[in-house]
Amino acid sequence: MSDFIARPEHGIVWISGASSGIGRALALKLAGEGYKVAVTARSHEKLVELQAEASGLSGNIIVLDGDVTDAEDMEHVLASIEYEHGTLAMAILNAGIYLPVHAEDLNRADFENSFAVNLSGVVNCLLPAIRHMKAKGQGQIAIVSSVTAYGGLPTGAAYGATKAALINMAESLKFDLDKMGIRIQLISPGFVDTPTVAKSAFPMPTALVSSEEAARQIAAGLKSQAFEIAFPRRFTTMLKLARLLPYGAYFPLMNYLTRWRQRPPLDGHHPVMPHPAE
Repeated sequence: MSDFIARPEHGIVWISGASSGIGRALALKLAGEGYKVAVTARSHEKLVELQAEASGLSGNIIVLDGDVTDAEDMEHVLASIEYEHGTLAMAILNAGIYLPVHAEDLNRADFENSFAVNLSGVVNCLLPAIRHMKAKGQGQIAIVSSVTAYGGLPTGAAYGATKAALINMAESLKFDLDKMGIRIQLISPGFVDTPTVAKSAFPMPTALVSSEEAARQIAAGLKSQAFEIAFPRRFTTMLKLARLLPYGAYFPLMNYLTRWRQRPPLDGHHPVMPHPAE
C-alpha cells in the first residue's frame, strides 16, 4: 500500500515558521495549488501580509499566531485547526533559527535558544499533530532539517546539533508512524537565499537556491514517495559523501570549503551562514 499523500480535499496543511523564507514561499506555493494552509509564526503582521498576498490564489491562507517554544500555544493552534477550520492533513514543521557559535566566545543562550526553537519547537508541534492524525488513521508530517546536519561545520555547533537530532527523530518515528498510517518525511535543504543570508557580508556558494525554488522542490517532494527531500541534489550528495571520509580527510576538506565563512568581516560582525527556515 502506498504512503498517504495529502491532497487539498483531505484537509488543512499547517506550516510553522511561515513568516519568511522557505515557510512563506511554501505557503504561497501550496495555496496556489488549491490547499487550505494554516500558517504560524510570532510575527502577526507578516502573516497577515502573507494572507493578503494569497488572496487571488485557488487555495487560501489562515493566520494562526503562535510561538513554537510554547507547548500550550501549539495545542491551541491544533485545536483551532481541527475545530474551527477543518481536518489537519499535513504538518510542515519548519520554524528554526540559526545562531552562529564560536568556541572562543561561547554563549549558553545561543545553545538554549537554538534547542528551544529548532528541537523542542518541533516536538511541541509534533505531539498534538500526531495525536490528531492518529485519531483519523492518516496524515502527513514533514520535518525541516538541513544539510548542515550531515556533519560538523564551522559555527554550526548549536544549529547543526539540533538539525542532526531532527534527522534521527524522523528516522526513529517512521517505524511506528508507518503502522499508524501517518507518513513522515525529512526535508534537508542546502543553502537557501533568505533574509538572513541577504545581510551577510560574504559571497554565497554557487549552490544557493531561491526560496521559491526551494518551495517548488519541497512541494514536489511532498507528493512523492521519498522519505528525504534534499536539494540541490549535487550539493547535498557531495556533503553526504564527504561525511563518509575519515576524520583525517573530513576536517581539512571542510576547512577548505568553508574558509570564506571563517574570515572576520570588515564590520567586525560574525558571518552568518544560510538558514533554510528564516
